[in-house]
Amino acid sequence: MTRVVHEFAATVPRWSPYVTPVELDKATPEQRDAMQITPSSKGISPYVLTLAHDPESLKVRSPLFNTIMYGKGGLSSAERELGAVAASIVNSCVYCVAVHAARFNQLTKRPEVMETIFAGGVEAELEDHHQAIFDFAVKLSQSPPAAGPAEIAALRDIGLSEIEILDLILSASIFGWANRLMHTLGEPVRD
Repeated sequence: MTRVVHEFAATVPRWSPYVTPVELDKATPEQRDAMQITPSSKGISPYVLTLAHDPESLKVRSPLFNTIMYGKGGLSSAERELGAVAASIVNSCVYCVAVHAARFNQLTKRPEVMETIFAGGVEAELEDHHQAIFDFAVKLSQSPPAAGPAEIAALRDIGLSEIEILDLILSASIFGWANRLMHTLGEPVRD
């Protein structure tokens, strides 16, 4: 029996698509080419197989996502994951919260940060460095104009450079799009 997931956790649920994913052995050459650029080396997920119905978009989406989330230099990988978690909490994307919280935990070995976020939601109280990043990503996700000069100043106060601030904007922003896409194409379930 499956149960739709509604609570936030770092345990990644299974994502169940509403649209039948492309069958890898029946994929067109264009679809196979687009799926070669996946966000991880863990194989081709049901999500990517679902996105493969539009290979032209997928071929552009994956390199963009990879550059924003896994690019070298700029904001640390853990801080990018924190921005993704904040955006995904605002957008109630249980699957993305779990994936990126788990990645944050893996990178930092500090699961208490995510536990605090799960308990407090957008009102979570964190140490100053994480708080500035989290608050900025939350405000940007709730209403982009709300992430204004005061929020940028808070990021500078914790030592973020212009490129690190841009990386945070990109990591939170791409999840405004990714969360909505996941919501309309499927749902997280726990078996």
